[in-house]
Amino acid sequence: MNEEIEKLLNREHLQLASIKKRAVAFFIDEMLLSFLLIIAMSDSFSKAQTVEDIIILTNTYVMQYIIMKIVYQTFFVMQYGATLGKLAMKIRVIDIRTLDNPNFAISLNRAVFRIISEMIFYLGFLWGMFDPQRQTWHDKTAKTLVIDA
Repeated sequence: MNEEIEKLLNREHLQLASIKKRAVAFFIDEMLLSFLLIIAMSDSFSKAQTVEDIIILTNTYVMQYIIMKIVYQTFFVMQYGATLGKLAMKIRVIDIRTLDNPNFAISLNRAVFRIISEMIFYLGFLWGMFDPQRQTWHDKTAKTLVIDA
């Protein structure tokens, strides 16, 4: 682990969130957002007649879904230091420099790079599993840590 970060965590009596907690929080957030998208699209889905219609409809809303995920991640991380999934798992995101909730720019950076990581076969998430600070690509670019709340 980066000695500077390790000293910071020890000095402030903070503990990194486990991979398991982060994974469950991710699952909760993904299910919540997927459910919201399905509700929003339910009228359109009910009009679909074939599987092809559903696939075309789903592809039509990909960009809106990505924007929804970015807005969700940015708002909740900036406002509360955690998404609903992270709140449920009692973990939160902190800015390494301030040890506080990330500001708007940092939260937006984190949200955008989170999407990029997802688009590249979730490699950024895999990276976090082997990183000593458990930082994913979006944590590294935003200079954030996920800690137990």
